[in-house]
Amino acid sequence: MPMHRMNLLIVDDDDAIVKIFERISRDRNWSYAVARSGEEALERLSSGIFEAAVVDIKLPGFTGLQFLDYVKSNHLGTEIVIMTGVGSEEIAVQAMKKGAYDYFTKPFDDINRVVIVLEKAMERFSFVNKIRSLERRGADSPYFEEMVGKSRSMHEIFDIINSIAPSDSAVLIQGESGTGKELVAHAIHLRSKRKDMPFVVINCAAIPGHLLESELFGHIKGSFTGAIADKPGLLKTAEGGTVFLDEIGEMPPLLQVKLLRFLQEGEIRPVGSNDVEYVDVRLIVATNRDLGRAVREGGFREDLYYRINVIGIHMPPLRDRRDDIPLLAYHFLDKYAKRMKKTVKRISIDALHALQSYSWVGNVRELENVIERAVVLATDESITTQDLPPKILGEAFYAQNDFGTSSDLYQLAYKEAKNKALESFNRGYIASVLKRAGGNISFAADKAKMDRSNFKKLIKKYSILVEEYKEEFNKE
Repeated sequence: MPMHRMNLLIVDDDDAIVKIFERISRDRNWSYAVARSGEEALERLSSGIFEAAVVDIKLPGFTGLQFLDYVKSNHLGTEIVIMTGVGSEEIAVQAMKKGAYDYFTKPFDDINRVVIVLEKAMERFSFVNKIRSLERRGADSPYFEEMVGKSRSMHEIFDIINSIAPSDSAVLIQGESGTGKELVAHAIHLRSKRKDMPFVVINCAAIPGHLLESELFGHIKGSFTGAIADKPGLLKTAEGGTVFLDEIGEMPPLLQVKLLRFLQEGEIRPVGSNDVEYVDVRLIVATNRDLGRAVREGGFREDLYYRINVIGIHMPPLRDRRDDIPLLAYHFLDKYAKRMKKTVKRISIDALHALQSYSWVGNVRELENVIERAVVLATDESITTQDLPPKILGEAFYAQNDFGTSSDLYQLAYKEAKNKALESFNRGYIASVLKRAGGNISFAADKAKMDRSNFKKLIKKYSILVEEYKEEFNKE
């Protein structure tokens, strides 16, 4: 499939300026069109889609500001970059307040900056269109049962689920914590012939080993202290349905033997009983460990591993499917706005950039927690960077090289914008340095060439949780 070529509209009656932008466009394989007046520019806009337009402030017919007003009032989407002469910067600032993406002062003293600004403007056009598409779809985003995703890796998983759901074979789901392994298991159940029967979840890591056997297989009265009555196990209560064993890698070795017997023969023996019962359930298991390695090191039975790994599914970490982040963010926004009865409807472009730049050690679960927090903190209809945790802004600070063109700031008066920019810089910088120092304040202050007490004051001022960076450092 051929890649879409970016389209630039050049609006100027100066041949020398036009030639500069024509050369830039050809060098970068952009399509372009030239208009010598405001009226001709409007005709060009009506006949095609342009990601960006570079517009002289003084045009024959009507001014660049009037052209900007027309584009914005008619919601045409094209990002406008204004050109102005030396001494006309006040008009350029006025244009920025009206919604221009940026401005250049002629003559150009830095062509590289011109190119970077145009590339960023075109990138913003594409990003805004994607977000508007998500806003229009809202709760109708591409769901697969309870999962959300449109990336290639998720579509592959959806296809696997559809293929394996009709069978009764055991399934092993592997992936990092928070990637959605339980949602995959539930989707398999919902698309199977067992969908009207129970779906039972057991977390092997959350139940002590001596109690896990009783939970799974049941027990009879008097089989151990506290067993005051017969109790059926979850494998029995799930008869005809599906049992999902999460964190199977934490199951004690002796219990692994009993589970293997169940998988081979379909039989269970309650704790303390000599009687065997037969049950019909499908088993799906999951782990965030490398079970193959655990087998090699003797921590997991090899025969059980091959029994549960009839069908294997690997859940990708969120950092490997960043295209799904805006979609997931809007899904959680809709979920928590409704639950909290708040009117939060959108996420600012800069906040979405920050979310997509973050590494997401906790994967989708961490993203959901961040959006829930942001919905709580949001004071109007939009989630902005001010509603995101400092650690996310810290990574975004280094991922974005155009801090000075933050779109959230353009809507504010100069003094307010300056204060917010400084606050964002401080929070992002301190968080980023702390992350790289593993939460060690002394080391971070040294890296920042700051006095430790002043560094601690900034941590306190911006409510940065140092322990989060220690936890992330230990995980890594």
